Amino acid sequence: MRRYLPSCSPKHAPLAAALLAALLAILSALPGRAVAQQVRILVQSSPLAGFNYHQAPAVWQAMRVGDALKLEREPDNAHDARAISVQWQGHKLGYVPRAQNAVLAWAMDRGESLDARVSRLQRHRNPRKRIEFEVYVE
Repeated sequence: MRRYLPSCSPKHAPLAAALLAALLAILSALPGRAVAQQVRILVQSSPLAGFNYHQAPAVWQAMRVGDALKLEREPDNAHDARAISVQWQGHKLGYVPRAQNAVLAWAMDRGESLDARVSRLQRHRNPRKRIEFEVYVE
């Protein structure tokens, strides 16, 4: 698994949040919307958590690498206050893994727009290795 920011342990979460804030500031300072649309910064790559507990088993064979995903914050989630669900074409697939959602939740809570795409699909007996996705700031 590739990571582009430090893990979100309590020790590294402030640094990761500061890095993401700096990247967002750089993007917002670019002149003109046309230039800003040409810049895509990869924030992280993650496996999908909770594959077996949502709609992923029913739809994953129809998915393709490059498909857009929707990230949705669930601040009232009883299991994780930083929960972020991952959706494809209106189907809830699962979640950003708990160990990797702190920086994304921080950014989303501040109104930042994050894009996500399917980066890897593979048949694997371990459901956690079937779908991998990447999160971007544009």
